[in-house]
Amino acid sequence: MILAAGRGERMRPLTDHTPKPLLAVGGRPLIVWHVERLRAAGFAHIVINHAHLGQQIEHALGNGAAFGVSIEYSREVSALETAGGIATALPLIGVDVFPVVNGDIYCEYDFARLAEPLARLAAGHDQAHLVLVDNPPHHPNGDFVLDGGRVTNADAPLTPHPARLTFSGIGVYHRALFARTPAGEKAPLAPLLRLAIDAGRVSGERFGGRWVDVGTPARLAALDEELRQEHAA
Repeated sequence: MILAAGRGERMRPLTDHTPKPLLAVGGRPLIVWHVERLRAAGFAHIVINHAHLGQQIEHALGNGAAFGVSIEYSREVSALETAGGIATALPLIGVDVFPVVNGDIYCEYDFARLAEPLARLAAGHDQAHLVLVDNPPHHPNGDFVLDGGRVTNADAPLTPHPARLTFSGIGVYHRALFARTPAGEKAPLAPLLRLAIDAGRVSGERFGGRWVDVGTPARLAALDEELRQEHAA
C-alpha cells in the first residue's frame, strides 16, 4: 500500500493544485519512484489511498498497467490519517501481512528486503516491522529506539541521541494491528505502534541509504537538483 491522502500543508503553494505524491524529483513523480521500486521487488498489486486532488493520482497512474503492476484505489472524502486510511483499505489489500510506504518520501530502499519480515509476521511472530533511518536535521529527536532488531519505546532523552532513530514511513503490518480501528474514521498510526511495541511485537531495521522526507519546497528542490545532477553525470 502507498499512502497518498495527505494534504501536504507544508508544501503549499505547490500542493494547492497538485497532490504531494505527484510532485516530481529527478524527472519522476515521487509516487512513481515507489511504484517502480515495488514492482522491481516483485510486488504486483498495489493499493493507493487518496483524498486531496486524488483524481489526479488516478489519472497519472491509471490501473497500473503502464508500470507493470495492478493498482486499486481507496478513495477518502477527507484524509483519515495513517491507521484510518490503512484500516479502510484492508478489503482491497486482501492479505494478512503487507508493506506500506508513505507516498511523500523519496527512499532508495530495496523493498525485496521485506521478504523476511513479511514471512515472519505471516507466521504470527510480530504485528509490525519498521524501517528506521538516521535522524534528519529537521527531526533530531527521532521516534524509536532500535535494539538488536527490536523496536522499543525506551525513554531516551528527548534531545539528539544516537540510540533514537526516525521512522522512515516504510513498514510491514499485520492486519491484526488494525483490528480495533474502524474503517472510515480518522485514526493515527503511532498509538497502535506504541501499544504493539510495549507488547514486544515490533521488529525493525536501520536503513543507511538515501532517504528524504520531502516535506518542504526547499527539500523538494534540493533533492530534484541532486538527482538530476547524478543522472546527467
